[in-house]
Amino acid sequence: MKQSVFAGALALLMLAHHPAPAQTIPDAPKPQPLPPITNVTPGIGTTPTSTGDASTSNAPAGPNADAPKLTNSKPVQHDDDGPAPDLPAPGQGQKVFTLPQSRVNFVQTPFTVKDSKGRPVPGLDWREVRIYENGVRQQMAVFTSDPFPLSLALVIDQSVTYDTMERINNALEALPGAFAPYDDLAIFTYNNGAQMQTDFTQATGNRALAVLERSKGKGREPLAMMDGPLNQTTVINNQQFDPNTSPIRNQSGIEINAPKEPHTLNDAIFAAAVALTKTGRGRRRVIYVISDGKEYGSKVKFSEVVRYLQTNQIQVYATIVGDSSIPVLGFLDRFHLPLQMRDDILPRYAAATGGQTDSKFRTREIAASFADITRDVRTQYTVGYYSREPFIDGKFRKTEVRVLRPNLTVVAREGYYPSAVEGAHPAAPASSPVRPASAPSAATPPSN
Repeated sequence: MKQSVFAGALALLMLAHHPAPAQTIPDAPKPQPLPPITNVTPGIGTTPTSTGDASTSNAPAGPNADAPKLTNSKPVQHDDDGPAPDLPAPGQGQKVFTLPQSRVNFVQTPFTVKDSKGRPVPGLDWREVRIYENGVRQQMAVFTSDPFPLSLALVIDQSVTYDTMERINNALEALPGAFAPYDDLAIFTYNNGAQMQTDFTQATGNRALAVLERSKGKGREPLAMMDGPLNQTTVINNQQFDPNTSPIRNQSGIEINAPKEPHTLNDAIFAAAVALTKTGRGRRRVIYVISDGKEYGSKVKFSEVVRYLQTNQIQVYATIVGDSSIPVLGFLDRFHLPLQMRDDILPRYAAATGGQTDSKFRTREIAASFADITRDVRTQYTVGYYSREPFIDGKFRKTEVRVLRPNLTVVAREGYYPSAVEGAHPAAPASSPVRPASAPSAATPPSN
């Protein structure tokens, strides 16, 4: 026992005089240069090659290995999209529609896309748009978002009341600021019949400014409604015995008549449309109406004017003024009562032609609507396609534009009537006066 203890102490003493050699720690690996980055696209990342790189194929799976791969931001092209349409370079879209098409069944459809707050939506890709005619999807031949020069026929209602007319006159001073130097402007006024104040001229030129100042009207006195205790002062048994005190002189009975004030809105829009058909190709044809929307006494019917507009690719935009611009009254005005005048037909014109209406009451609101409407026209998309329907069959063709993005509103025309010559009825020669399908010329329109 004593020998083993003595041997252990001796071993410790020898280790103290001869320590064990220290272990050497290896150096850290030197930083290696990164491989050259040659196949990375911003927003997409790298794409594995078909040859199979060992550094990528044998790499261990990371924590995001099961995450979906980042793809291109452009919409995926579906099998039924067909070949890509002609996509003109920025600023060249208008020229494409100026060139004569090799086939006569070429259809041009402008449309506006707005978000939930009514703001125009830019940057749509052609893969996000679908165009249908009579329920059948059409193959797009041309797609562009370039603005077109405007040929705008301004229609001013002078049959409104004098206070509304004063607000219109004051707001007209802001109208020239909504146009570009390459826009054309024609001015029409109507009260009891339409009158052209000037044919198409440069919208920002001196002639347009002078005629615009001359087109300011006086308006009318509000229609006096005979009512109250002084209305019928000599009534016995609900009959007036003195015809001199009756609302209608020499009328002994009580008779309620609808107001007979003329508001020839249909005639004014038709006259503006006829002038627009003389404008050149590659321009956006627009009728811009400033009115309360009342219609009575026109010689051309609403259905005839709408057909003419849809045949000649004319859109109707409007600023609704007066009592019709007040939300509650404006809504009620859209309902037509028998034996009464049409109180507000402008929304129907806009819906049929792909235009829009804007209801404004105050002067500054009316002035602001000029810029808003011209902005909407300039931010339109345009689709061109070749119709699959038999050409010149005289039948209305319903069109529909759809956008694949959610929560967006598409504003486009309801459809069109085919025409062999742009700006003329299919049955009329190219040199004959342009007129609606069943209506005579503007000089002798049909009576209602």
